[in-house]
Amino acid sequence: MLAQDNRFVGSKDIRRMYSVGRTVRTRNLSLRYRDKPGDGWRAAVVVSKKVHKSAVVRNRIRRRVYEVLRTEYAGRLNGAEYLLTVHHASLAVAPYGAITRELAALYARTTSGAQALRSPRA
Repeated sequence: MLAQDNRFVGSKDIRRMYSVGRTVRTRNLSLRYRDKPGDGWRAAVVVSKKVHKSAVVRNRIRRRVYEVLRTEYAGRLNGAEYLLTVHHASLAVAPYGAITRELAALYARTTSGAQALRSPRA
């Protein structure tokens, strides 16, 4: 799980991201992002019931995406807020590397990602 400082608090922050964030998308995920003053970063993962009816599967997807964010991107996400929306249930059984590559593709297309390294650490 992400540290408390790196999580969104309440639905107000998520609604604001839907209204003012810029979006990049792949087949399974979309990433809304906006620049944030300061050094910190925040992220949230949204998995709706349209993706899968089972809360167990939705939470599994959410935990897997959070883990990739925490382990692979925590040092590179400074200065922005990110809202990841999952569009496909295949992420529940996808290998860790596939999720990492998909997030790398999204992050590379953001403004801050274009300036940072394009691939996650090995």
